[in-house]
Amino acid sequence: MKLKKFFKSSKKRNQAVVFFTIMVCLLAAGFVFYRTFAFYEEKRAFNVLQGRVGDFDYDVKLAVLVDGEKVDQVPERGLYRVTSTCNEGEVSTWDYNAWALSIENIQTNTKCKVSFTSGLSDAEYNNYIEAGKALRRNTYRGKDITEYYNNGSLYTMISDGTFKDIYVGDFFNANGVTWLIADLDNYLYSGDQELAKHHATIIPAKPLMETSMNATNTTEGAYIGSQMASETLPSLVSADGLIGKAFGHHLIEYRTLLSKQVNPEGINQTGGKWSGASDEWGWYSRKIDLMSEVNVYGTTVWSSSGYDTGIDNRQYALFQLKPEFINSYGNARFHYWLKAVSSATCFVYVNAIGEASFGWNASIAFGVRPRFLID
Repeated sequence: MKLKKFFKSSKKRNQAVVFFTIMVCLLAAGFVFYRTFAFYEEKRAFNVLQGRVGDFDYDVKLAVLVDGEKVDQVPERGLYRVTSTCNEGEVSTWDYNAWALSIENIQTNTKCKVSFTSGLSDAEYNNYIEAGKALRRNTYRGKDITEYYNNGSLYTMISDGTFKDIYVGDFFNANGVTWLIADLDNYLYSGDQELAKHHATIIPAKPLMETSMNATNTTEGAYIGSQMASETLPSLVSADGLIGKAFGHHLIEYRTLLSKQVNPEGINQTGGKWSGASDEWGWYSRKIDLMSEVNVYGTTVWSSSGYDTGIDNRQYALFQLKPEFINSYGNARFHYWLKAVSSATCFVYVNAIGEASFGWNASIAFGVRPRFLID
């Protein structure tokens, strides 16, 4: 009898164990199914990026839409209006310069929805252009963009004002010379007849040649009256010239203010050691000129007077970002003329050792490193 009771109780216990096991399995299967479905739904909604975004300390999941359609990645930098929403309490904004999402008060398990909408208003388009230009003017990249020159897209990216893939310091090879992007739109709206074209300011990586400012040791006629300004430089941008062949009709004619007269007895800004100073200027239509001291150094050093600077009163972004390019490139140092008068017999120049210099006579042969504008 006791044995019979034992078997009955054992049978009940086994049934309970089996029932408990089945229930556990059902619960586990339900949990797995729920998590799988939830993960699938989350993946469908946040299908772009799981992991670190920018410098965030937490994992961030993004759902990205372009013109209302879900996409698998953030679109390339472009003409989009961008809106974003994240978890409650988090403040998200789109950084157009960095082309990345910025989040304040970030939390764990952050989820954000970022929408890109094309078709900008005029005001939004202008803001986009200015943001992109500011980024490119203040970022040195040093990329070889010869491909853009060869296929013509370089000019499109300049003339439409987007400068889509052009940065200060980028370079390209044309007509046997390496050319540098020295600045972007830095002469925009300047001149007595304003320059309204988007443009890139170009300089050769190294001087193109060595020659004198004048045949004799005089600065009479100032910069515009020099042999350099009246003969040497125009020959470079002629149809058969080195620069003219390379850039043709993409060379921009601009209006600029240049020194045209020197008082040989005038007191100059070179510390009074020599006499002679520019004392008159005028407006001229030009396609090429030498740089000013301000273009190179960001300030005047040995220029004889304010008449030497004109509209060339701002430093090129290239020399702010890569000051070693002032007197060197590719581990080679060089000297070259600038357009400023320093005395009755001398013009200013950049010395190969990095010194701002002024004491060499106008008839000495120095490097020619001009600047010109293209669109």
